Amino acid sequence: MSSSYTGIEWTDKTWNPTTGCNKVSPGCLHCYAEVLTKRFSKTFPNGFELTLHPERLEQPLRWRTPSRIFVNSMSDLFHDDVPFSYLQEIFRIMQQTPWHIYQILTKRDKRLVELAPKLQWAENIWMGVSVENQAYTHRIDALRQVPSRVRFLSCEPLLGSLQLNLEGIDWVIVGGESGFNHRSIDPQWVRDILRQTQEQEVAFFFKQWGGNHPKAGGNLLDERVWEQMPQAWEIHKLNWQKNNLKQAKSELKQNYLISI
Repeated sequence: MSSSYTGIEWTDKTWNPTTGCNKVSPGCLHCYAEVLTKRFSKTFPNGFELTLHPERLEQPLRWRTPSRIFVNSMSDLFHDDVPFSYLQEIFRIMQQTPWHIYQILTKRDKRLVELAPKLQWAENIWMGVSVENQAYTHRIDALRQVPSRVRFLSCEPLLGSLQLNLEGIDWVIVGGESGFNHRSIDPQWVRDILRQTQEQEVAFFFKQWGGNHPKAGGNLLDERVWEQMPQAWEIHKLNWQKNNLKQAKSELKQNYLISI
């Protein structure tokens, strides 16, 4: 589970240079990542304790196909216990692999704002924050301060209605909670967010209704699938055709003496 293709609909692969976390807001209550560490205890000997995995840092260097990579699906990259020097190493790898898109998601907006000016934000690094109810829309104001190419919101699990100022935001993902103790989602909450994204010209992605398992309720919203991506993704795919990719990897191999 350190790196793999994934069932998360809005990404292609996951990369976990850290695992483990702790709860900071209501969206964390039934954390899927914590459940996985308990289910696969041999894979996660430290359980859900924050753990660094430096042996995984260079994994994306060897992934040949340009992909959307969700960074730290099993943790939070801006957790207080992640050393800044380690965070810099992760950003260095992302910069060295411009054929990939990296999708980072955090609930720790204060540390994000503190460290963002000290990091190098390459065009292939997208930054997002979780917004599960109205009380956490302040994370959006923090995200606007980050100089990432794409800024996005993950309203999953959606726990209430949202009134959103989407200035400077490129993409909104919405989803209901899954698991045996899942909290229900009101379809009108989702419709209201869709309306706001349309009015403010922001891409909208509806991931799931949720239920006892992620696919239980499907992903149809009023008989339609909504899986919009930011325009930057289409531009990225066009830019990284086969010839560009071959040249980039050749330069990387020469500069860093690695086999890819």
